[in-house]
Amino acid sequence: MTIAERLVELLKARGLTCATAESCTGGGVGAALTAVPGSSAVFLGGVVSYANAVKCDVLGVSAATLDTVGAVSPETAAQMADGVRRLAKADLAVSVTGIAGPGGGTAEKPVGLVWFGLATPAGTRTERAIFAGDRAAVRAKAVTHALGMLTAAAVDSNRQ
Repeated sequence: MTIAERLVELLKARGLTCATAESCTGGGVGAALTAVPGSSAVFLGGVVSYANAVKCDVLGVSAATLDTVGAVSPETAAQMADGVRRLAKADLAVSVTGIAGPGGGTAEKPVGLVWFGLATPAGTRTERAIFAGDRAAVRAKAVTHALGMLTAAAVDSNRQ
């Protein structure tokens, strides 16, 4: 069973819905979810917010946040997750923003750096990861990590 299949099962069993806001993964999290038969019962939709204007205009990320800390930051990840959760009216939402490479990295924000946001009824939190590998590997690892965050949130929802 794939992580996406397990997540869809958990969400169905708990009566929960989810949504995604993706930048560097370009819709990969949503694609993994919708590859699972029956996912339409739990996956409400996603926003691929590759451009900063879409992060602001659609998801409600603050322009000041983007100007001061940038798109690849915990603040942006949190605002993306909050925005898509609100937009889709989902129980859970995950966001992904990062530098997949091969270019675009800096000493402070290297290639492979990805920030994730997770918005739930209990609040919003972020996680940081640095993934090794080429662009495809970074993106694939980010998709798996985001699905893992949603899975953990679905499991935790049973305790709330």
